[in-house]
Amino acid sequence: MPNSVQLHSQITGQGDKHVILVHGLFGMSDNLMALAKVLEDTYHVHRLDLRNHGRSERSDSMVLTDMAADIARYMEQQQIAKAVLFGHSLGGKVAMQLALEHHPALIGFVIADIAPVQYESRHNDVFKALNAIDLSAIKSRNDADQVMAEYVSETSLRQFLLKNLYRSENREFAWKINLPVLTERYSEALKPPQGEPCQMPTLFIKGEKSDYITTEHTEVIKRLFPNLHFKMISDTGHWLHAEKPELFNRIVRRFIDEQISW
Repeated sequence: MPNSVQLHSQITGQGDKHVILVHGLFGMSDNLMALAKVLEDTYHVHRLDLRNHGRSERSDSMVLTDMAADIARYMEQQQIAKAVLFGHSLGGKVAMQLALEHHPALIGFVIADIAPVQYESRHNDVFKALNAIDLSAIKSRNDADQVMAEYVSETSLRQFLLKNLYRSENREFAWKINLPVLTERYSEALKPPQGEPCQMPTLFIKGEKSDYITTEHTEVIKRLFPNLHFKMISDTGHWLHAEKPELFNRIVRRFIDEQISW
């Protein structure tokens, strides 16, 4: 796997029924802690940091096939023979790429609020906000938040993004994300996953208010994932797992319990 990098993980639970959880753009493994707690009594749960996020290795590429290779490498290193792969947003795109590559260890998928299609850039203001922060000049998170507020009005989104800000060993502020590469290579991650239709059971979960999955996407989803299960969570947007966590986590748990043949 020449283009793969080493992924950091947090592992809970035990046994040979593995569930791998992958976050979205600007996220990290901590974002999926609540879902892991719902699963770990029965399943061996792996929360991953994508490349250029969290504590995972850095790379100049954000190509979906390379990010899929990272997860394949991780499964090989962990000697995972059977697993369900969950992904939200960008993590869902990476999961779909592995599904369409027919990775032999993967026996089911949960895709949260993303479709296997080309997207237009939605995060220009976010990138402007993050890149406007002079890490050498700010004295606190509040300073960073004030800079970001000029570009991003939504407080909850700013607070989510600021989870990526930390103090290094020398007490200087630094990013957990590889911001230069994400800024430069974001367009690579907007492309659709490529491959052949996946016959494994696959659950798509949509936020009712989100436009990341629309009726226009239904045909391609059904074509690529004919063994399709679909749920929509009312009164939620793209961050559905954070907006209604109990319901979201229950839906994921029920699908894995009832639809996956281990």
